[in-house]
Amino acid sequence: MEQTSQREIRAIDPTWSLAEIMARLAKALIGEGPAIALGTVSVDFAPQRVALIINTSGSTGSSKEVGISASALLESARSANKFIGAKPGHTWSLLLPLTHIAGINILIRSMELGTAPFDLRDWNGKYPNVDFTAVVPTQLYKALNGDHELLAHLQSAQSVLVGGAALSSELRTAAENSGINVVETYGMTETCGGCIYDGVPLEGTEFEIDELGVISLASKSLASTYINDPEAWTERIRNGYFVTTDIGKLENGKLVVTGRSDDVIISGGENVSLTHVESVVARTFSGVECAAFAMPDSQWGQSLNLAIAGDVKPEQSVINEYLTSEISRAAKVKNFIYITEIPRTALGKVDRKKLAEIASEVRNG
Repeated sequence: MEQTSQREIRAIDPTWSLAEIMARLAKALIGEGPAIALGTVSVDFAPQRVALIINTSGSTGSSKEVGISASALLESARSANKFIGAKPGHTWSLLLPLTHIAGINILIRSMELGTAPFDLRDWNGKYPNVDFTAVVPTQLYKALNGDHELLAHLQSAQSVLVGGAALSSELRTAAENSGINVVETYGMTETCGGCIYDGVPLEGTEFEIDELGVISLASKSLASTYINDPEAWTERIRNGYFVTTDIGKLENGKLVVTGRSDDVIISGGENVSLTHVESVVARTFSGVECAAFAMPDSQWGQSLNLAIAGDVKPEQSVINEYLTSEISRAAKVKNFIYITEIPRTALGKVDRKKLAEIASEVRNG
């Protein structure tokens, strides 16, 4: 690619104020100045059409530098605002990190409304009222379990987008019963974040589910490429659709995400979904917080492990009885670990790699 068809990349400087970040982002969106990177990237230049680069780790742990165009970012912001009824003059609050697309989306949605977001990432005391905000399930859980200031903030908003990780039906019900208007979002960095709200595609987005349940997405908010691996990007596009690693189904005409194709382990020659294991345990034993993960095993290939956090600790034999009854004999947990807190990523997803490291440390004494 000739340099004339490229643009310089500039990583966000930690010393920049939110106003400066928004100003530089606005220039990138209209094609002036460098593309903005959320963190370190491996190249100095991006295709001219790319306005934002986000480093994201895939299921294999390999890093992908997602290049997103201005048109995709603006389409995402406009369709999101339209879905929730946001009008010019309405305000958003920023409760999410600017190292992820979810945080950047707040900035661009605010730009589209002609307002500036309230930066509440390190806020102490009473929160100001806003019209809209977005959180991950972990933040929602904290609001419902002791963070009264955050709870009041979420209750005061017209809508609260919740995404970044799976939202359990129990947590959503508890939030709605407390007066929070929850909108569950589904998407990924490659789709500029959430592109399906409460199972319904935003304007400009379509989805398909194949015979194996794998979800594919076509959207005007779809990214352009992987800056560091264009071939890998091409492999993910089929007939104009981005093939995800998520599994889903249609329920009453809406998309329901049930798990991930890459969270399936093979233990003793049988497939076991880690998400399914977690769902059965959480549904069966009230108040238990758990996370399933795999460990290499000479006998089983991969052995199923379960981490349990908090004070609720059901008998191991009883857990296995339910798992083998509801799933299969292959879903019997081979090893339990008990920890203070389930490790999660910045967006609230279970960090299974970290759990495996903890289990190794425990095993090796």
